[in-house]
Amino acid sequence: MTMNTADAKRVLETALICSQQALQLRDMRTLFNDALGADTIKILLGELQQDWAARGVELVGVATGWRFQSRPEMREYLDRLHPEKPPRYTRATLETLAIIAYRQPVTRGDMEDIRGVTINSLLLKQLEDRGWVEVIGHREAAGRPALYATTKHFLDDLGLASLDQLPLMGTAVPQAELLDALNVEPQFDPNAQAEPPAIQRLEAESASDEPFVLSGTQP
Repeated sequence: MTMNTADAKRVLETALICSQQALQLRDMRTLFNDALGADTIKILLGELQQDWAARGVELVGVATGWRFQSRPEMREYLDRLHPEKPPRYTRATLETLAIIAYRQPVTRGDMEDIRGVTINSLLLKQLEDRGWVEVIGHREAAGRPALYATTKHFLDDLGLASLDQLPLMGTAVPQAELLDALNVEPQFDPNAQAEPPAIQRLEAESASDEPFVLSGTQP
């Protein structure tokens, strides 16, 4: 049966709205028994984005596929329906997450060199349990230390499709933007310094003449 563009867009829109998870292109092609190619579906997705441009919900491409989500400016209103407080994490935990996000893949030793202090294994486990970081391999060195990287779930929570879309390192500490996007709050740590030295080191590297390269970028 031949399907016109309007009907195909309606099918896509319905599937995306009703799905509890992001849909990948192969999932969307299944809707049409592969009668529509990936390029055609991408064009339809672009048209759907335009159709929803003036609404409180937007269609976005994230690491695990495409999904509808509320726009950031709607958060303060939607939070009134569920007023529970966002998760709280110590500065050390959030600082470590920022290091992994911008320097991945990294070992625990790499993180400790940047932070200048020993990293508690429970801290990394907390990030793993949250689904934001994972071990993706081991470095060929003494002891074969584990290599940590962020997950697609981390990118999804940020509303990003790839690591290239992370906030740029520079004069502003990206940690604040990450916190807001992840909807978490820093937990007061009486031993924390006002200006985290690890973040200062990362920003100093990004401000140098050497190009800042994100290694280990996920597909």
